[in-house]
Amino acid sequence: MSAGHEHVVPLRVYLGVFAALLVLTGTTTAVAFIDLGRMNVVIMLAIAVTKATLVILYFMHVRYSDRLTWVVVGSGFVWLLILIGFTMSDVLTRQILG
Repeated sequence: MSAGHEHVVPLRVYLGVFAALLVLTGTTTAVAFIDLGRMNVVIMLAIAVTKATLVILYFMHVRYSDRLTWVVVGSGFVWLLILIGFTMSDVLTRQILG
């Protein structure tokens, strides 16, 4: 944040994000008990990325930060997506080779 700029986030925003995180956690748990084959991992990772995005944007206050913070956080998030992509390419092709 720049000097002199303070953004006040209403409590309802935090409560809404918290409720969304609880719903997404419940959804992850529900998906764990349903056999969707390989899609279980894909769905759970998608939910995890969504939850991480909410935490980064609101609880870490990145949504209201300056551009440099967005670049640093964005590059870290892109790197995370690259690592997840490589992991998924390994997991999803194990049956083909083995």
